[in-house]
Parts: sequence; C-alpha cells; structure tokens
Amino acid sequence: MSTIIATEKPTGLKPVLEIIPEHCYERSLIRGLGLVARDLILYGLAIWGLVVTNNPLLLVPLWLAAGVMVSGLFVLGHDAAHDALFDSPKLNAFVGRLTLLPSLHAAEIWIFGHNRVHHGHTLRQEIDFVWQPLMVHEYRELGRVGKLIHRLEWSAFGAGAYYLHRVWWQKMVRFPKPARWRKAMRRDEALVVAFAGVALALSVGFAGVAGLWIWVKIVVIPFLLFCQTIGWVVYVHHIAPELRWWPRKEWNRFRGQVEGTTVLWGPPGWDLFFHWIMVHLPHHVDMRIPCYRLPEAARAIAEAYPDDVVEKPIRVRDYLRSTKICKLYDYEQGRWLGYADAS
Repeated sequence: MSTIIATEKPTGLKPVLEIIPEHCYERSLIRGLGLVARDLILYGLAIWGLVVTNNPLLLVPLWLAAGVMVSGLFVLGHDAAHDALFDSPKLNAFVGRLTLLPSLHAAEIWIFGHNRVHHGHTLRQEIDFVWQPLMVHEYRELGRVGKLIHRLEWSAFGAGAYYLHRVWWQKMVRFPKPARWRKAMRRDEALVVAFAGVALALSVGFAGVAGLWIWVKIVVIPFLLFCQTIGWVVYVHHIAPELRWWPRKEWNRFRGQVEGTTVLWGPPGWDLFFHWIMVHLPHHVDMRIPCYRLPEAARAIAEAYPDDVVEKPIRVRDYLRSTKICKLYDYEQGRWLGYADAS
C-alpha cells in the first residue's frame, strides 16, 4: 500500500475516513469474546483473592490487579457501547452493560455523555465536558475552596479526583436525564445499583459486619483505582501543550478529532490490559473501528497527515510537563496558561 500524504487540511472527516483500510472495520466474534472472557476471569481471580485475604502484602497487589482489570473491562464496555466490539448490536448491548458494571457506570448515561457529547464536540468550548479547561476569569471567580479543588484536580496526582468529581459524579450520577432516554438510563442505573447492592449483601451475608470491609475491598477501592487510571487516560488523550481547544464557532471535526486527539504507544504488553485505548485518534475519527484494529488505522492516518497527528510513546515526563503547563486556557490566542496568569 503506497503512502498518500494529504496536501490540504480538511475541516471534516471524510478525507480521513477514506484512507483507513477497509479491513480495519472487520470484527472477530471469537477475538471479542476471548478478550471479554479473559478479562472477566482475571477480574474474578483478583476479587476472590481480596475476599479471602487481609494480608497487607497481598492486598496492595490484588487491589492494583483489580483496578487494572476494572479498567480493562471498562475499555471493552466502551467499545461495545460504540457498537464496535461485535457485529451484533444485541451482543454489544449485553457485553457493554456487563463490562461497565465493575466501574459503576450506567451504560445509557455513558453513551449519552461520551458518544454523543464528547465524540460529537471533542475539544469544543462550552460543550465537551471532558477535561475542559477554565479561562482566567472563570478561575478568578472561584472561591478559595473552588480554587483549591481545581489545583488538586489539575495536578499530577489529581486525575482520579477529577474523573470521580467532574465526570462520574456530575455527568453520570447527578446528570438530569433527558426525557427521550430517561427510561433506558434509569434501567441501566438500576443495574449498577443492583450490582453494588448484591455485592454488599453477599459480603455481609458471608461475614456479618466484617462484610462491610469485604465490600470496600472488592467494590470501592478497585473503583477508586479505576477512576485514577481512566482519569489519567482521558487526560493524556486530550490535554497537552501542543493540543488546542477551540471556541465554538472556530471548531470543526478535523480540529477536534484529528488535531485534538493523541496516538500514544505503550510499552510491550501494555495493550494486553488496556486494549489499544491509547491509540485514540482513529477511534475519534470513526467509532466503529474495533479496538484491536486501531494501530493499523492510526498508522494510515499518521502517514497521510504527518503534520497534524500527535504521535509519541507514553512517557511519564510528558505527562508531568503537561500538568505543569496546562492549567487554564486562552481561547482567543489558543494557548495554555498557568495559575500565575490569573494572579
């Protein structure tokens, strides 16, 4: 396949879609089910280990394993919620709801906020709620507590707090459900409550009052570790000194989905657990691509648009640099600002 380099920058995604190889849309039922089954088994083993031990030397690695597996299942649920994991919409719906349960996400609410809002308006001012930066005057209007919360959430260690507060709590739990999707959203919300409630009942039934600690071990702590993981993942997808957010009238799909989304290559073995979620740009170009086809789609897009694709290995120093520079935003000049600019 010969390399085609685009000579003009488009405003839409049609020219980008045209260079993605057709077989990147092929889905394997066996591969998809295999990924789900493997992650469920590993998650189950981690949870079983947490149930039967209180040894601190074992709890920490088991919590880390459970947090990683909750994140892996979430990525598969995210794919299924896009109808990308399987050809069957019914199987996608079932697997999506199942794999989102450990992360305490109601599928239909997630679909509304993520698929429709975030993907539909990526890096667009006042619409995309995922890691949208404040402007200087907005930060100045915060009270002392609000400024402290912002500084925590936009710090190198605040990704989990941000995701828990701004995404999960504000945009899912407290989200005012539109009438059109209210019934489906409440149904999926009830599934999440039932999952947490059944886990609590089984824990207390198994160990009495001590079961409360078991429930915290197997539900609450893995969920918090998931929030830290997924908060960081979403941050590095869309926040960096070289990534620009756009005023509503200046935004277009190419700017949001191609220029505003990253391709990050992990170390060997990384994608065994994170399912290519860091190869994020082609997923934003076309949500129908299954996760295991994203690398090839990313290479095709990067070859055609080498000056527009942000592509690099995952590096801690890049993340720390971003959290140091990217605090507030000037939409008129299209640049990141620090807290000193608001003083």
